[in-house]
Amino acid sequence: MTLSQQILTVALCVLGTMAMRFLPFLVFSSGRRTPPYVLYLGRALPPAIFGLLVVYCLKEVSLLSGSHGLPEAIAIAAVAALHLWKRQMLLSIAGGTILYMLLVQWVF
Repeated sequence: MTLSQQILTVALCVLGTMAMRFLPFLVFSSGRRTPPYVLYLGRALPPAIFGLLVVYCLKEVSLLSGSHGLPEAIAIAAVAALHLWKRQMLLSIAGGTILYMLLVQWVF
């Protein structure tokens, strides 16, 4: 890539990022009500994405070989317990991830 192509690429990436950041504030200004469909998506998408993450993380787990899915099961239980205790999604995900990494590196 030439220097002008690199500058143009970076400028377009910056422009696209800025547009995506400012667009919701322009479309859903404070004076207008948020459409019901957008409110529904705000309620439905986080659990759906969380479920998708669980399926993605467990797709390669083999119950018949290796650690038999034990570190994954322990980490899932920790995530559930942390979430029921603190009701903080990021804390639950981080705690489960850290526990899983510790189990995989030092126990299993």
